[in-house]
Formats: sequence, structure tokens, C-alpha cells
Amino acid sequence: MANAIEIVDLKKRFGSVKAVDGVTFKAEQGEAFGFLGPNGAGKTTTIRCLMDFIRPTSGKISIFGKDAQKDSVELKKLIGYLPGNVKLYGNWNGWDHIRFIESIRGKSKNVDDLIQKLDFNPKVRFHSLSSGNKQKLGLILTLMNEPKLLVMDEPTVGLDPLLQNTIYGLLNDLKKKGTTIFVSSHNLPEVEKICDRVGIIKLGKMIEVETLKELGKKRMHKIELRLNDKFTADDFKFDGVTSIEEIPSGLLMTVEGDLNPILQKISKYKIADIEISHANLEEIFLKFYEKDK
Repeated sequence: MANAIEIVDLKKRFGSVKAVDGVTFKAEQGEAFGFLGPNGAGKTTTIRCLMDFIRPTSGKISIFGKDAQKDSVELKKLIGYLPGNVKLYGNWNGWDHIRFIESIRGKSKNVDDLIQKLDFNPKVRFHSLSSGNKQKLGLILTLMNEPKLLVMDEPTVGLDPLLQNTIYGLLNDLKKKGTTIFVSSHNLPEVEKICDRVGIIKLGKMIEVETLKELGKKRMHKIELRLNDKFTADDFKFDGVTSIEEIPSGLLMTVEGDLNPILQKISKYKIADIEISHANLEEIFLKFYEKDK
């Protein structure tokens, strides 16, 4: 499958600061790619280079096979962009913004549907909107022409859970139509619902690119154990148990890899209660940030 985005050895310096330091990854056409990392990791700088808002110090960025800098004007016709902090014309209402975008990109076929699904009042001036409604307008303007590529920074920030689920549904519908989605987010449960693959960036460097399925195979389980027997935490300290915490009459444990050794150990005790759950993506993700500490 062809690549919608291809970034090779991207570097961006601001003086002596290496904001992005050799980032390389690809996002295929029609997939949803999650771009993960904490504040200061280099996510926003990478996006700004991708959108040609700033120029890289070195490296190559291509979108649909075209140079992201040389062909920037042409490519922007194909991209729907949602910044992390939506800032629009304060005295314009929603309709003013919508008509302005339509004057550039043509009449939208889905704007009325988006207004209804997001429960947005387009008659209110931007400066009078709540942060959540500002985000709704940003989403409407991003999605209203069904672009070939969506570049979105924290798409559901400020929205309640019901509206978040509405956005996930809209994005999945667009993906089925062939739209490529590039999402930068701190909301890891959100990434699990939208994305096919994720790239993890740390201190300006890509440290992992994997499918969600592969990431999930980095098997981690949380075990809450309560026992009727006497025990000590040291009884359960062996390979695979990465953390252990004492609670009343029991233990909280994080286990990586094969569960059988710890279950065999537990079976030697009288169990009052046990609960085993899969670690979510956030917990797996945080393990990457414990490396090299």
C-alpha cells in the first residue's frame, strides 16, 4: 500500500535545542496512525514541519509522494488540519467560518450532518463559545470537506465522553472511505479506539512504531490478590513481577510475560479473592518511558 506520510530522519533545532532529532516513520494511505508522547517530546514540532508551518533543519517529508515543502500549497487542498488549541476569528460566528472554508474548498456535503451530530450552534460568535464548543467548530471545519488526510492534535480535548464517541465514529467512517488519519494525542484510550498503528516519540526520537495488536502483545497484567494465609511481599518477588505493593490482606502486582509462574505460586496459598486484568495501552506506553532511566 502506498504511503500517505513518509518522514525520513527529520531533525529540527531551535538554537542549541534539538526539538526533533532524527524522526523516521511512515503512515499508509487509509490507516489511522497515532503519534504518542508527553509534552516536550517533539510531537507538535513534527506536525508543524509536516504542515510546512516551519521548515526542518534537515530530513525529508513527503505526503502522497509529494514534497511537503515544495508542494505545500497543492497538498494543503488534500489535508484537514486540527491544531491543539483552536484559535479562530473572534467576531465571526460558526457560519462565517464555514462559508469562508467553502469559498476556498467548495461546498461541503456533510456540514449540516456534522453540526447536528456535534450539537453545535453555528450562530454564536467564536469569542463567546466555551472551550468545548470551540473544539466542535474546529472539528467541523476540519472534517467538512472529507479530506484525504486528517492531521489532528488532541481531537477530542474538552469534549464530554458521548461526543468523544461521536468523533470516534466519524473518524472510523472516514477511514473506511480511505481517509488517512494522523492523530497526536495524550488520550491513550482514544488512540486505542481510533488507530491501527502507533509511533512513540521520546525526547525528539522515535523509540517504537508498532500495531496496536503488537503493542498489546507486550503482555502486562495487573493482579489484585487477597489471601487468607500469612505471606510476605518477598514471597512473590521473581522474574516477571515488575512491581509489587502491599494492601490489607493482600498484594497488588504488575506481571509481564507468562502468567503461569505467578499463578503457580499463588495456588500454594488460600485465596480469599483474586482479580486479574490486562494493562491498558497507557500502562504499556509508560513502560517505554522507564527505559534508560
